[in-house]
Amino acid sequence: MTRHFDDTDADPDVDPLRAPPEERSVPELLRFGVVNVDKPAGPSSHQLSAWVRDAINESLATLDPDGPPIDGVAHAGTLDPKVTGCLPTLTGDATRAAQVFLEGSKEYVSVLELHGSPPADFRDVVAEFEAEIYQKPPRKSAVTRRLRTRTIYDLDVLEVDDRQALLRIRCESGTYVRKLCHDIGLATGVGAHMGHLRRTATDPFDDTDLHPLQDLVDGLAWAEESDDALLREVVRPAEDALVHLPSVTIAPSAARNVATGAPVYAPGVIDADSVSEGEEGDEADDADRDPPLVACHTPDGAAVCLGRLVGDPDAESGVVVSLERVLV
Repeated sequence: MTRHFDDTDADPDVDPLRAPPEERSVPELLRFGVVNVDKPAGPSSHQLSAWVRDAINESLATLDPDGPPIDGVAHAGTLDPKVTGCLPTLTGDATRAAQVFLEGSKEYVSVLELHGSPPADFRDVVAEFEAEIYQKPPRKSAVTRRLRTRTIYDLDVLEVDDRQALLRIRCESGTYVRKLCHDIGLATGVGAHMGHLRRTATDPFDDTDLHPLQDLVDGLAWAEESDDALLREVVRPAEDALVHLPSVTIAPSAARNVATGAPVYAPGVIDADSVSEGEEGDEADDADRDPPLVACHTPDGAAVCLGRLVGDPDAESGVVVSLERVLV
C-alpha cells in the first residue's frame, strides 16, 4: 500500500506547529482554512476553486505582503456545472487534508423526472434502492468505468407531483446520483432521468452554514479594512473539516517529530477517541480493509497530521498512527 508524505524544508529554528485555531491571524487562517461554499449553477467546481484561490491571494498581497501566496485550494468532490449546493473548499496547506471528504457520506436533494405516470408501488420500488447497489460510472466520468458498489444509506421520497418526484439521498462518497435516477426509472418500468440536483451535505458540512462566493469576497475586502468579523465567519480553521474523524491527541514533542515524517509512537499519545471498527466480518474482508483514518491534534486543538490507526493508543511502545498526510 502506497502512502504519501509531504516533504518539508522548514527552518529547524522555527517551530512548525501552528497556533491554536482560535488564536490565528487572518493570513494564517487563509493559509490553512476551509470555506463551505454554496456553489451556484453555471461555473464548474474547478472554476469556482480558482476564483477562491485568486480572491485569497489578492487579499494576502495586501494583508501580508511579505508572506507567501497559497498554492491552491481543494474542494469536496466535483459537482457538474448545473448542480448547486455544498462545496467545502480547503485553502492553502489545508489542501493536504482533501482525502477526508472521501471518508464521509454525502446528501443530495434531486428531482426525478419520470417518463410516465409513477406506478402505484412507486415508493416501494424506490425503497429497494436503500441498500448497497452496483454502479458503473458514466462515460463522461473522470474515473475508470468498472462495476463497483456504493451504499445508499437513506433514500426518501419527499413529494410526488404528476411525473416528478423529489428525492432526498444520503449516500456513500462516489455515488453517481444521475445513474441512480436512471436505474430507479428502469425499476419503475416507465423510465426516468435526473432533473435538478443540489448537494445539501458532505461530511462534516451541511447547508445550514453555506456561504456564496460573494460572502468570501466581501469578508476579504472588510478584512483589508481591519474588520475581520465576516471573514472569520466565512473562512473557518481547517480543523473544522476533520471533526467527523476520530481524534488522537499527541504531545507537542511528538507533533514536531511528525513534522519531519516520523509516525506517532505510543509514548507521544496523550488521548484518543474510541474507534469503531464496525461489525466483524469475513477474515479476508478484514484483511483488505484499511485501518481507520484518524486526525492527530496537539492539546490546544491544532491539526498535525492524518494517519491510519495501526496500534493501541494505550500501549507502552510501538507505532500507533502511520502517516498519510502531514499538516504542519
